[in-house]
Amino acid sequence: MNRTRASAFAVIFTIAAAGHAWAAAGPHAHDHGHAISDHTAALPYGEPGDPKKPARPISVVMTDGEGKMAFIPAAIEVRQGDQIRFMLRNNGVSDHELVLGTLETNLEHARDMAGNPDMKHEEPNARRLEPKKTGEILWRFTKVGEFDFSCLIPGHREAGMTGKIIVKP
Repeated sequence: MNRTRASAFAVIFTIAAAGHAWAAAGPHAHDHGHAISDHTAALPYGEPGDPKKPARPISVVMTDGEGKMAFIPAAIEVRQGDQIRFMLRNNGVSDHELVLGTLETNLEHARDMAGNPDMKHEEPNARRLEPKKTGEILWRFTKVGEFDFSCLIPGHREAGMTGKIIVKP
């Protein structure tokens, strides 16, 4: 009987400890650094936009063909505090995505994607689109700097699907 109680206690303790560790880590503990949670103010490239506030629309087209892939435009200039509604259109024949981040976070996540090419992004800072589909990202740029947007599907960034966002004061 004591052995049974000790085993039951060990199982309960293990479950409680695992639950505590999960709660401390938060729901995005395994997001490879790209997912956006409720505490986004610390992100160097901004925060999800507020749909109740006005946003400046910027169209971004994803293209591919003849071994080249691109975003049009590949450079975007905004002002600190601007809320932007990126209106995305995939004019290509392959799936593409746009992931906003720093160059470092996007390069790190591109390495993660190499081992998981079917990972789909539907985060506030990322959207994956099938050919001929459209989507949006609503984002507010809170800090001055130069930031990256890339298609992180393996091989796409290397084929030219990258761009930069310059946030001016």
